Amino acid sequence: MCHTPLRRIASALALALVTAAPAAALTCGNDASGFADWKAEFAALAQANGVGQAGLAALANAQYATRTINADRNQTGVRYALGDFIRIRLGSVDGFAAQARRHLERNRSFFDQITAIYGVPAGVLLAIHGMETGFGANMGSENVINSITTMAYDCRRSAFFQPHALAALLLVDHGSLSPSQIGAFHGELGHTQFLPGNALAYGRDGDGDGRVDFYNMYDAIASTANFLRQKGWQPGLGYQEGEPNFAVIGEWNAATVYQQAIALAGRAIGN
Repeated sequence: MCHTPLRRIASALALALVTAAPAAALTCGNDASGFADWKAEFAALAQANGVGQAGLAALANAQYATRTINADRNQTGVRYALGDFIRIRLGSVDGFAAQARRHLERNRSFFDQITAIYGVPAGVLLAIHGMETGFGANMGSENVINSITTMAYDCRRSAFFQPHALAALLLVDHGSLSPSQIGAFHGELGHTQFLPGNALAYGRDGDGDGRVDFYNMYDAIASTANFLRQKGWQPGLGYQEGEPNFAVIGEWNAATVYQQAIALAGRAIGN
């Protein structure tokens, strides 16, 4: 297993440029009518930030993602009580944990290595994997490039999504993301639903094949463990509510009920 940084995807310079992309310099829109003009503007910004021909071609072919906009504008947030959230998302903690343990036993050596390298318990990583995509069973239905560029164009949150759109184009350039790849409504990709900018920053090669592919479970889990460690995970310390690592789960998802469910499921799964 390789756990070196995603060297073939992003240099430190490229990351600095992406995270500093000047959102205010671009126009935005609230419907499809200005998307083509915006793409031309964004192409100039992308090229200035190191995006090459493959990424620029993916941008040129991007389509306005109406379903992404509809989903974004109809979000209600996570307002369930913990018990209801667990019932809706997990079914039950015990049933979910039993399914996760089957995945753990099939890949015991891999998870042991990941825990040794990053200090993040297998239970937490499997809880995230199961919560996000049902252990890879449902990784989304939308074209990633269409979704992320549409969100970067939309006026509501363009400043947040423009760096992620640039990152997605860089991922295309380096062969880690196909222009036709399917993901979630806001451009989240792979087994644990990384946004492209986080994929670029925290991606790791988990199976040692020399590339990072977030649709490969081993790479996605290694990258998730690296994300949590880089966000402050303290190996060997607890992650239940009130314990040191609980706050780090909040770096993955800001909803308290989500954090609580991950912590409870992780404990039930074990290591």
